[in-house]
Amino acid sequence: MRRIRPRRSPAVPLLIAVLAGAVAVLWLWWANTPSLADTNAKILNAGRITGLLAGYLMALVVLQMARVPALERRVGSDRVARWHAMSGRYTISLVLAHVVLTMYGYALQAGKGFGDIVQQTVDSVGQLPDLGKATIGTGLLVLIALLSMGPVRRRIPYDFWYHVHLLTYAVVFLTFWHQLSTGNDFVVEPTAKTFWYALYGSVTALVLWYRILTPLRLNLRHRMRVEAVIEETPGVVSVLITGRRLHRIGAEPGQFFRWRFLAPGMRFSSHPYSLSAAPRPNMLRITVKAIGDHSSALRGLRPGTRVWAEGPYGALTAQRRSRGKVLLVAGGVGITPMRALFETLPGAAGDLTLLYRANTTQDLALWDELAQIAQERGARLMYAVNSPEGERPDISADTLRRKLPDIDRHDVFMCGPPGFAQQVYEALRGAGVPARRIHHESFEM
Repeated sequence: MRRIRPRRSPAVPLLIAVLAGAVAVLWLWWANTPSLADTNAKILNAGRITGLLAGYLMALVVLQMARVPALERRVGSDRVARWHAMSGRYTISLVLAHVVLTMYGYALQAGKGFGDIVQQTVDSVGQLPDLGKATIGTGLLVLIALLSMGPVRRRIPYDFWYHVHLLTYAVVFLTFWHQLSTGNDFVVEPTAKTFWYALYGSVTALVLWYRILTPLRLNLRHRMRVEAVIEETPGVVSVLITGRRLHRIGAEPGQFFRWRFLAPGMRFSSHPYSLSAAPRPNMLRITVKAIGDHSSALRGLRPGTRVWAEGPYGALTAQRRSRGKVLLVAGGVGITPMRALFETLPGAAGDLTLLYRANTTQDLALWDELAQIAQERGARLMYAVNSPEGERPDISADTLRRKLPDIDRHDVFMCGPPGFAQQVYEALRGAGVPARRIHHESFEM
């Protein structure tokens, strides 16, 4: 602990690389555009630009779904998920702009007006190669975008949304070919076509490797099964999972897996749950609160049930630490990664503090384990629960400073519901903790 070397996030270099790729795409358009003589040419070229950028972003959208370890474990799964959502919004906007501008340009060439775009689209689909497949792909993309909107997303089952979201791969396949067969930049510039094949080919290879072959290898090697299901508190259970040489998976406290339990009614559901204890050579443990169909069904798992896992994912690990003293803040079932970190983070007596927020003392899952860890390590354990009248505890900057006068010299690891996390983040900032030392991941994916 005398020399703590936190792992640096590659987020900034990655963003620079993404912007460099976008500049290269714009240069491709510029190099193949001799002039913009009239309004029609300007509209068609605006359609070309939006189409090229949409094709480039589509590849990035799929890359962000590939679960590449350099992204998932170093940048952070929650940040990658936000990038994916943001890239998806930009992509759908560019695709729609590309369709409208291109069809409007074609309509002007044919002596028609803006009101004839629909008819022009129908005519173009029948005349241009691969445009029919691209139209189907665009329709699927719009469907995915609509189902991913917040108000809609919150009202549909997670599994339904998840499997519809996988249609993104079909969207990429259906829309890819018309870019090469009708895109002027690829028809006149063979080097550009080679670059496009390389871009999409590389992304496809990463998806196949990390989403299919890597999980297949992991599960064939470790052959995980349910050992037992233990009730921790009302509505919260721990699932003990055994397997062969589990220490070779490389999981770290604070990380999570996507779990699929091969039991009736659960085979086609894959959900992210954090490890609630440090990984053992022959045992992994997750602790889950029943808040949906899948999490509620975990109570009924029988010993011996086969388990299919993907991971480990997440960057909420000891590698983010930059200071000797650490505050761990957990809200509700967010205690699971915090409990694993509380057990394993290096530190002398007095270096570690855990603050656990729950509605009542009966909701403090894993409390006995936490108390034992605190006693053995000389760590500080605190909880904040509602009063008998239901009044919420005060977790403010002043309260945090009273409890930890040197809180501004702490690293803070935090996990909990979004509203709770936002409240604690603002309190921590008010207490003088720099944003770079507040580490948080949201697993609502």
